[in-house]
Amino acid sequence: MKVRKLAISLATIISLVAPPALADLVIPWLSYRTGPYSPSGIPAADGFADYFTLLNERDGGIGGELVKIIECETGYNTQKGVECYEATKGEGSLVYAPLSTGITYQLIPKVAVDQIPMHTMGYGRTSAKNGAIFEWIFNFPGNYWDGASIAINHILDENGGEISGKKIALVYHNSAYGKEPIKTLEKLSEKYGYELTLIPVDHPGLEQKSQWLEIRRGRMDYVLMWGWGVMNSVAIQEAANIRFPMENFIGIWWSGSENDVLPAGERAHNYKALALHGVGTDYPLYDDLKTYVYDKGLAAGDGSSIGSVLYNRAVYNSALLAEAIKTAQEMHGVSDITPVMMRDGLENLSVTEEVMTSWGLPGFAPPFEVSCENHGGDGLAMVQQWDAEAQEWNIITGLISSDKEVIDPLIMEDSTQYAAENNITPRC
Repeated sequence: MKVRKLAISLATIISLVAPPALADLVIPWLSYRTGPYSPSGIPAADGFADYFTLLNERDGGIGGELVKIIECETGYNTQKGVECYEATKGEGSLVYAPLSTGITYQLIPKVAVDQIPMHTMGYGRTSAKNGAIFEWIFNFPGNYWDGASIAINHILDENGGEISGKKIALVYHNSAYGKEPIKTLEKLSEKYGYELTLIPVDHPGLEQKSQWLEIRRGRMDYVLMWGWGVMNSVAIQEAANIRFPMENFIGIWWSGSENDVLPAGERAHNYKALALHGVGTDYPLYDDLKTYVYDKGLAAGDGSSIGSVLYNRAVYNSALLAEAIKTAQEMHGVSDITPVMMRDGLENLSVTEEVMTSWGLPGFAPPFEVSCENHGGDGLAMVQQWDAEAQEWNIITGLISSDKEVIDPLIMEDSTQYAAENNITPRC
């Protein structure tokens, strides 16, 4: 008994004299460094982690609080993604970014109950843009329906505004992700008079010969692609096999990485994809990353993906979340924010050119603001094109806006139906 009392006393003394532990800002990353989608998942995981490592090393974290990334491997499997969420949500997790539409759909009702925000940057459920109904979900700066409309607007620009009678095929991953743009493309086909052909590709997308024979037989004028991982590179190689003109092959922003085009070699030349942000490493941020992360041996990966499209996108994702944390800290006057406070920061986020310059990313992406009504940004993107000789992406257009006359009613219809099914009263 005396020994036990002594132990308790010593523990009490130690707790009184020891400095208080720093409270980390915890952000889980539901990664997939393994499986058929790992070529896409690895650079994204590396970029996400490296940016927060930079903030910890250079700035001492955000507002004096260190950032702790908890990486949980999902293999791009929806059930494993849900398991990762359940395993990490009790760690003080501020926000989730699952990088998977399938996982996103499963987590939407869960995060609402647990009151933890989720940011699905350019993916997930499009109608979550309606923040009046989806209080805990954010999908800025653009969504899949924006992407579908922007691709069609680019085709319109190339054809003098007239595409009636054109044959356009959608080659899509046969999942919730791939099916997202279908309704929008159908509405736009009614508006502009093009013929739409839907061509699904089953997971993981290694076999596509029949799909591309259908495209050749149908004499398609344009092909849009909603693919991911190995599906993208196989599609580009099959397109080259049937000699489809690459300048008429346009992928969503998740179908436009180096991993997608390099396997086809010179035959991928002129392939296009939408772009949410700038390309390459010609930004001041990369000087700081080199000094504080790469040169110190703190990079998350082997360095092979630095500056690639998906690495840059994850860096952008991290920068947006870091800015939302700063906003929340300023709003609430505390540095150790809660998930509810983080939601406030996301909903009041203002990304100006001045803000992006402060990140070391001037001109990297379009400015936008978030509000209660709008959790999705302004729906702007560019078109990038692959130069096979230089082995680099080039931005070939200015910012292209989506057709809000078509998309906004679709968002309202879908989100209102979700609210009715789940007894949600719009809050703004």
